[in-house]
Amino acid sequence: MNHLGARVLVVDDEPRIRKALRVALRANGYDVVEAESGEAGLDEAALRPPEIVILDLALPDLDGITVCRRLREWTQVPIIVLSVRDDDEAKVRALDEGADDYVTKPFSVPELLARMRVALRRTAGSADPATIVHTGDVEIDLARRTVTRAGSEIHLTPTEYSILRYMAVNAGRVITHGQLLRSALGAAYEDATGNLRVYIAGLRKKLEADPSRPRLIVTEPGVGYRLRSE
Repeated sequence: MNHLGARVLVVDDEPRIRKALRVALRANGYDVVEAESGEAGLDEAALRPPEIVILDLALPDLDGITVCRRLREWTQVPIIVLSVRDDDEAKVRALDEGADDYVTKPFSVPELLARMRVALRRTAGSADPATIVHTGDVEIDLARRTVTRAGSEIHLTPTEYSILRYMAVNAGRVITHGQLLRSALGAAYEDATGNLRVYIAGLRKKLEADPSRPRLIVTEPGVGYRLRSE
């Protein structure tokens, strides 16, 4: 899908970062709007609704998590947060508040552009979710509740399927440990990360060509997991 001309709202208080993003995004055909604070970003989003938001977590007035929460009160625009490395707690909180993805600083422009394309594809077109999700040679049929690999049906336990289904519905998006556990086991188990690692290992054994080097279910260290999107 062509996202040429899509409006991107960049909310970051560092002029150097804003300039780098402005140059890179415009060179790739995006329309860039900038804000240097959380309040300014919220104002811009209301006045000129963007198609995607790039949001720094460390802002001089409102923190990025608050901005994310306030945006989610009225819009489902894709939000990609920027975070310094090793700030896993803030990343998890931002994702729990509705952010779609995160990129660490210093960041790779090609990686950011790829994350943006995934987020924009997910929100484009019909509001009806896809019923069949592909990742590698794995097909997840959400309507029939079947999973196949290279054409052969794979048997999953009910909990494994619940976890995979949630990841498939959110393919390409970072899903936190808490989100996966709440979706599969309920709110009482949202801190049972040890259990989650066991279930993920089981899924990888059944779905990955090499479970020791997973390419489909990717670990986001300290945060959660991501199901690669076609």
